[in-house]
Amino acid sequence: MHTLKYFEWSIAVLVVGLSLAFWRGESVFPGHGFSFLIPALIISVLEISLSFDNAVINAQKLEHMAPIWRRRFLTWGIAIAVFGMRFVFPILIVSLFSGLSMRAVFDLALHDPDSYARHLSESNVGISSFGGAFLMMLFCEFMFDRKKNVHWLPFIELKMKAAGKIPFIPTLLTFVLLLITQIFLDSDDRIISIISGTAGIFVHLAIHGASAKLDSLAKKENAFALKHAGLGAFIYLELIDASFSLDGVLGAFALTKDVVIITIGLAVGAFFVRSITVILVEKKTLSKALYLTNGAYWAIGSLAAIMFISTICEVPEIITGGLGMAFILASLASSIAAKKSLKKS
Repeated sequence: MHTLKYFEWSIAVLVVGLSLAFWRGESVFPGHGFSFLIPALIISVLEISLSFDNAVINAQKLEHMAPIWRRRFLTWGIAIAVFGMRFVFPILIVSLFSGLSMRAVFDLALHDPDSYARHLSESNVGISSFGGAFLMMLFCEFMFDRKKNVHWLPFIELKMKAAGKIPFIPTLLTFVLLLITQIFLDSDDRIISIISGTAGIFVHLAIHGASAKLDSLAKKENAFALKHAGLGAFIYLELIDASFSLDGVLGAFALTKDVVIITIGLAVGAFFVRSITVILVEKKTLSKALYLTNGAYWAIGSLAAIMFISTICEVPEIITGGLGMAFILASLASSIAAKKSLKKS
């Protein structure tokens, strides 16, 4: 299949999305359609750059999922990713931290975007602590895995693998990093941060543990596990996607306060990320690009660290997206070099 075929739906969504953004601009401020269209396009590009490592992780998990759950993730999952994680989830977060009802927050999002953006910004400590802890756990689970055999940066990764013999090392390290951030926060923010971060750790432990247990039982042909193993992996992937989307939602408000434009931009980006995921799975890119998975996890680790730092001070999106992309491109270059070296030998 030609590569462009994988992006047919994404391109269609891009055209429809940008048309809606233009129409939104013209309906709100006649003659300003392009001033709404351009932020939507920039947000789409920002979402893709921030979530490329998410596509790699999705592909890694999907390769081991049953075909039916793989299809559900790429169909049902996109609806959840677009409307659930990038529109409803931020409203739920603002509702939790502001004390307002979800209906009131929804009304603010549509009719008073400045107030909605302010409430979302005020929720930054809780959002970033939860997302940072969840993603740091994901990074540590991979790097401290004693069964890990491919090492892109062996001088660091081999030491981390050896440290994996320490019981609960991913949880301990993540909690220590969370505690370090408390030193720089105000007393009110500390309570929010420690509760949110601890929740992120326990949510990861619960979902990752349940998914791993179901997979283990499924291999033994346990009837219950065979039926529900895919569901556990599906929920786990959606939570990973949610953690990635949090950063994109916060960053989008630097470009526009219009929640409709933000949702359009993030939705277009999410479709392209899914298309990239399908390419990685069907072309078996991860098996061909030896170090790409490692690079994606380093990108996740950097994003988790940045989310912790962002509870203390603002981190420009160019650094967040640029650092993640640098890890991806560097690991891809190393993979190509390693492949050429093997052919020569």
